[in-house]
Amino acid sequence: MYEAVHAHPDGDATVARHAATAARCGYDGIVVRTRDALAPAGEAGEPSDEAAGLRDEYGVDVVDAVEVDADDPTSASGAVGNYRSERTVVCLVGGDDGLNRFAVEEPRVDVLARPTEGSGDFNHVLAKAARDNGVHVEFDLGPVLRATGGKRVRALADLRKLREIVTYYDAPHVVSANPRSHLGLRAPRELVAVGEAVGFDAEWVREGLRAWGEIAERNRERRSEGFIEPGVRLGRHEEDG
Repeated sequence: MYEAVHAHPDGDATVARHAATAARCGYDGIVVRTRDALAPAGEAGEPSDEAAGLRDEYGVDVVDAVEVDADDPTSASGAVGNYRSERTVVCLVGGDDGLNRFAVEEPRVDVLARPTEGSGDFNHVLAKAARDNGVHVEFDLGPVLRATGGKRVRALADLRKLREIVTYYDAPHVVSANPRSHLGLRAPRELVAVGEAVGFDAEWVREGLRAWGEIAERNRERRSEGFIEPGVRLGRHEEDG
């Protein structure tokens, strides 16, 4: 299982600190959402020297990613286009109707992050588009863990409504605590317990944590030199020819 983190300068901890803490928590890897925190993977999808060194030191996969936070779909489209060929995982922050719709209709986006954080809505039309385009919808448990009072109540209501729509239309999902510090990392079993406490199925939460790693593996495969299309790879005869 994987967690998707914000590292310095966007977050309050270095990638190394996140990796060390994730290893102690029992994660298989971390996805680093902060573009400037980690060097990108190579052209064939192989981890950078920095990521490989952290993997060797702490025993966790370290995945380069970017979280695009744009003002409108036009800006988002340009940023996604720029980063798609550079980063293993591309996330787009939603929160309003235009950005949510753009994200789920854009196959170049891997994850629609925090779709209910702002004024926007997430409905059945968006869920079906996310399913058809393979865009994972993020379930951010951070407010449940860190917020209080009315903000926490609203976050719980939004998560329950979002899950009802996403599961009904079988759209892919990811789960995260959205930590900006290594102190915000929670072990997988803790996130499963939080999910169960708010009415989510334990295995469904685990699926959402595993999905980060599955996205990274899929995209690395697609960027590898031998990849032609899903299920088809360049073989020895093609190389010789």
